Parts: sequence; structure tokens; C-alpha cells
Amino acid sequence: MAQFEDRHRALRRKYLSLGTGELAAVAMFTYSAVWVITPRLSHDEQALTFMAGVAPLVLVLSQAGAYWLLARRWVTVRPMPRRLARLYRVFETLDVLVLVATGAYVALHLRAPGGAGALALVVWLFALVEFINYYVVRLSYPWRVWLAQVGQWRTPRLIQDLRAAGVSPD
Repeated sequence: MAQFEDRHRALRRKYLSLGTGELAAVAMFTYSAVWVITPRLSHDEQALTFMAGVAPLVLVLSQAGAYWLLARRWVTVRPMPRRLARLYRVFETLDVLVLVATGAYVALHLRAPGGAGALALVVWLFALVEFINYYVVRLSYPWRVWLAQVGQWRTPRLIQDLRAAGVSPD
């Protein structure tokens, strides 16, 4: 029993760290985009192109941060609540739509003056990698084991929780 409680406590701490880390990244990206980078762009088209790259990243990281913090309630105790699992399936579809729409916009405005298109593309690609990490295949590992682990194509924790809640992929 003590071993179970130790594992439960350790996972809750890890999930707290992951959740607050993702939400801190959201705050940093949002602050940087709104208050640092966008004011330096000279045209509305540049600003809109850049924000089109940032929007899906903020969306995916916000959902991820909330997921980790909420998961502290059920980790090692019970499956993810079914309503929440359904909501995350809706998020998955929404994220795909947002990634496609913003990706198309960024691609169409890639040659925006001042490098805004290129910067937007880099941020958008990071959003795509984060989406893949949460919904397709786990890509995030500690640096010291990344090369050895990433090739194992593991199922992301969120998808494992969705399946355990009985909400199979669409």
C-alpha cells in the first residue's frame, strides 16, 4: 500500500510540474507574441500571419496544461472521467481544424515582409509537433534518453487515458 501511495504522490508531483510547465509556456508565448514581437511588426498582415502561427500553439499547450493538472485527480486511482475524455476528443478535432486553417494561412502569407511568415511557420511547426506529441505518438522524453526512447513510438499518456475512459479514437 505504501508503494502505491508513493507512486501516486510521485505522479501527482510530476503531473503538477508538467501542467504548470505547459501553462507557463502558454503565458510566455502569449506575452512574447502580443507584447514583444507583434508591436515590432510594421504591417497588420505581418502581425496576423505571426499570430496565425502562435494561435494553435497556445491552444494545444493550454489544453495540455489543463489535462496534466486535471489528471492529478485520477492518476493511479481511476480512469479519466468519461465527459472529460469526450471533451478532449472534441479538442483533438478542433486542434486539427485550427492547425489546417492556420497552416494554410501561414503558407499563403509565407513571404510576408519582415520575416513574419517564416517566424510564423516555425511557431506553427512547433504547434504541430506538440499536437503530435499529445494525440499521435509520444515525442517528449528527457534529453538523456530521447534518442533511445523516441523511436519506440509509444502511445501518448492522453490517448491512453482516453482509451481507459472508453472513448476510442474517431
